[in-house]
Amino acid sequence: MDVWVAMRTFRRVVERGSFSLAAVDLGQSTAAVSKQVRQLEERLGSLLLVRTTRRMSLSETGQAYFSECCHLLDELDALERATQLGASEPSGRLRVNAPLSFGLKVLSPILVAFMQRYPQLKVELTLDDRLLDVVSEGFDVSLRIRSHLPDSSLVARRLGDVEQMICAAPAYLEANGTPHSVDDLREHSCLAYRLAEHPGSWHLQGPQGNSRLELPVRLAVDNSLMLSDLLLAGLGIGALPSFIAQPLLDSGQLLQLLPGQSMPRRSIYALYASHRHVSQKVRVFVDFLADALPAGMATAATPAP
Repeated sequence: MDVWVAMRTFRRVVERGSFSLAAVDLGQSTAAVSKQVRQLEERLGSLLLVRTTRRMSLSETGQAYFSECCHLLDELDALERATQLGASEPSGRLRVNAPLSFGLKVLSPILVAFMQRYPQLKVELTLDDRLLDVVSEGFDVSLRIRSHLPDSSLVARRLGDVEQMICAAPAYLEANGTPHSVDDLREHSCLAYRLAEHPGSWHLQGPQGNSRLELPVRLAVDNSLMLSDLLLAGLGIGALPSFIAQPLLDSGQLLQLLPGQSMPRRSIYALYASHRHVSQKVRVFVDFLADALPAGMATAATPAP
């Protein structure tokens, strides 16, 4: 006896409420269906169905077994579908959410290569620095850059790290002086990223230990590219992610301050719904990002010729 076949037969009998109707669905004789259920009962050593001349019903043991039987069969079917899909080209619509600056500076060239690799996929990319709800807003994957993530039911796969760099334009420093210590920053105009986890303060780590600086914030914005423009204009001192700051530092348009002090690294995460079987399109996208991000970050950090 094939136990999986017998379990499917038992399930169909219960769902149809009749041996004869189940036999029609399965393309077998009523006697063959009845024999399979009887053999399953003998294997389990328990009566699953209570039969009379007029009706059939589940025993108490049969009720519990039916519930678990359905669960196992559904899991097996899902596994087979996932395996079959794995052998085919991913297709359909993939909805992705990412921070604006990261999307423009790092994700764009990676996305081009991804679309060329998977021509059957249709990607909808939403660039927004706000933390959007992945499930309620219908995203398959959300890319976030955070020092830590709040607890949630989402799967979070770490893809890489981003360094924060404290910068200012030479013109600002010539006019206002160069800070040489954390305390010196209190005398300067600071520009802040408004959507940071702690927008009004910087956590710094240096040779003398950790410190927390409450910023004298002159201006706060919700986009890192705009923040870099304001720093270039000489409005103050601010912290930029390395993929934006490094080309400007290499070209001399910005200068890095307090190199002995570091800010906590932030990580790039791919967030997606916690399903037992991750869809093929999500899996290939996240795997592609994990492979492509190191080169993508290096390219973004290289100044234009």
